[in-house]
Amino acid sequence: MAVILPVKGISPKLGENCFVAPNATIVGDVVMGNECSVWFNAVVRGDVNSIRIGNKVNIQDGAVLHCTYQKTKVSLGNNVSIGHNAIVHGCTVHDNVLIGMGAIVMDNCEIGSNTIIAAGAVVTEGTIVPSGCIFAGVPAKKVKDISQELISGEIDRIANNYLMYSSWFK
Repeated sequence: MAVILPVKGISPKLGENCFVAPNATIVGDVVMGNECSVWFNAVVRGDVNSIRIGNKVNIQDGAVLHCTYQKTKVSLGNNVSIGHNAIVHGCTVHDNVLIGMGAIVMDNCEIGSNTIIAAGAVVTEGTIVPSGCIFAGVPAKKVKDISQELISGEIDRIANNYLMYSSWFK
């Protein structure tokens, strides 16, 4: 059974039609929208600050969402995919974003809409990623503008697939 715990009297709030894997952990000041999924071994730790998650967000296996005490919060928009083993820490991610597998997004970053953060990328503290591009590398830099084909073929496809996958467990 998933670990869903209050911290200092504040319990996570999940929207409608959400899937939480049996070994996922969600604690503290977490508010999740509708049609979200938190997958196996993922951790959403709203213990030291708040985490706000939009609609149709998937947090894949082994991913970690966390904040910095009294300094940074996490805010995820709608239609966001957080890839396997990614770390999203104290930052803002706007709508229609794919954070690739193993990527790290650090404190005070802002990821614009319709953007892909490539697998393994490290988005260093305070980086502002403009809308409509792909960032890759260590440290992550813009590698190109994103095409409509990638928005629908990757960002939308993955978010829609995870909505379908989560239905298999209900």
